[in-house]
Amino acid sequence: MIYGTGIDLTELSRIEAMLVQGLKLPEKVLTPAELAVFKTYGQKRQVEFLAGRFSAKESYSKAYGTGIGAAVGFQDVEILDNAAGRPAITKHPFDGPAWISISHTDQLVMTQVILERGKL
Repeated sequence: MIYGTGIDLTELSRIEAMLVQGLKLPEKVLTPAELAVFKTYGQKRQVEFLAGRFSAKESYSKAYGTGIGAAVGFQDVEILDNAAGRPAITKHPFDGPAWISISHTDQLVMTQVILERGKL
């Protein structure tokens, strides 16, 4: 049974502007494991990766029903690619399966998260 669903759109230019300004967005949004992956990419892919994880965590918090804040922070959710290269939510506070989809265009990233009641 579906507990919640969340969708988010994020403009890549917004994330890129924050990176250019020298804001510590990667350290705020990404877990240490995600940050290690981020650092292996070139500039364009870093923007896509960071925007995708930012959007995915926003989507997760919406599915959880709280938004980003005290109940669910950026560091509470971790999204890493599985062996097949598909993003998977590997750490999160909800007691049940969490599903993620991330899609990019040249200007936007769109993410959707579905949380299910019960365990697999």
